[in-house]
Amino acid sequence: MSIIKNPELYPLGLQKIEWVKRFMPVLNELHKRYAEEKPLAGLKVSVCIHLEAKTAYLALLLRDLGASVCVTGSNPLSTKDEICAALYHLGVDVFAIHGASEEEYYEHIRHTLDFCPHIIIDDGGDFVEMLTNNHELAKNLIGGCEETTTGIHRLRVRERNNALNFPMIAVNDANCKHLFDNVHGTGQSVWDAIMFTTNNMVSGRTIVVAGYGFCSRGIANRAKGLGANVIVTEVNPFRALEAAMDGFRVMKMDDAAPLGDIFVCATGCNDVINKSHFDLMKDDCMLANAGHFDVEINKVDLKSMSVKVEESKPFIETYTLKSGKRINLLADGWLVNIVAGNGHPAEIMDMSFAIQTLCVLHLAKHGKGLQNKLYDVPREIDYDVAMIKLNAMGLGLDELTDEQKEYLGM
Repeated sequence: MSIIKNPELYPLGLQKIEWVKRFMPVLNELHKRYAEEKPLAGLKVSVCIHLEAKTAYLALLLRDLGASVCVTGSNPLSTKDEICAALYHLGVDVFAIHGASEEEYYEHIRHTLDFCPHIIIDDGGDFVEMLTNNHELAKNLIGGCEETTTGIHRLRVRERNNALNFPMIAVNDANCKHLFDNVHGTGQSVWDAIMFTTNNMVSGRTIVVAGYGFCSRGIANRAKGLGANVIVTEVNPFRALEAAMDGFRVMKMDDAAPLGDIFVCATGCNDVINKSHFDLMKDDCMLANAGHFDVEINKVDLKSMSVKVEESKPFIETYTLKSGKRINLLADGWLVNIVAGNGHPAEIMDMSFAIQTLCVLHLAKHGKGLQNKLYDVPREIDYDVAMIKLNAMGLGLDELTDEQKEYLGM
């Protein structure tokens, strides 16, 4: 059983999956290493990640390693219907439709968990939320992996409150995930999406980036590389100092609001840009979000202040305020890089999804002995992925001599 929009879209989906596979050498290596022995045989794996071509390859790899796989998307606006059709054509159960309502979205999540998985791959925490409130769905659960910063934050809150009912692995915190996916993947994909969607210049514009975590610093540094004047806003004094010493202007959002041409949020917090800022902004400024949920730009405030809302282009809603000033909201305040773009590059997701795959294998082997807590990715998994990627890129690595190891006390 599957719920998808149109199964006839599969040829385009297959084409896209085959394309990204050519640029994901770490996953290809894991396929060579494990596909024959089927280490996941007899296990059910449910996947909730932005449902596009790279995710499809992860799902297919898990299937080829022996698992029964069921897939849904972690955001209905990022779901690609042709990818869903391709997975369905290849025999993978899929419950996802682009543009699904909130009710339909959670219905799809429920369907993906109905076969009571042994292992989950979550992106943002919606799987964990439903499994916590529906114990019957979790009866087979060994544990799971969390893909993103927001999901890790939600898991840490659960762990502090003794409300985490099964082991989870913090995939986002692995070096091969956050140092590359969050920084370089987000940095490139956000500006790819904004430039394609708006057809506007970045060079010479004033860009305001909310936050200076790993995702935000990728966005800020990519904007600087494109020739923008970049302002960073922060609530954390250490990150604010980092931004300043990396060459960015740092100020409060109240002070940045009148200066910015394009605003990009990636904080994971709500109401980062709100009513107090909209009145201060320039005419025809642009607002975009790269955080997991659509809460960083207060859309309720923006709509209440507007006399007209219209679609200026696909993925651009123009809000006209009572003063006549126009504010352009991209991708309805959802993740601009995935909703209005193609998501992270395949070479980046190659590492993140390799971490996911190896963590699923780790749970399959060791999960029953783990406690109900949040675990770091085992160091050997992180190191393995880094070495496979280096080799695929044709890069060499020095080795310490025995004398050097002795000198360092290793």
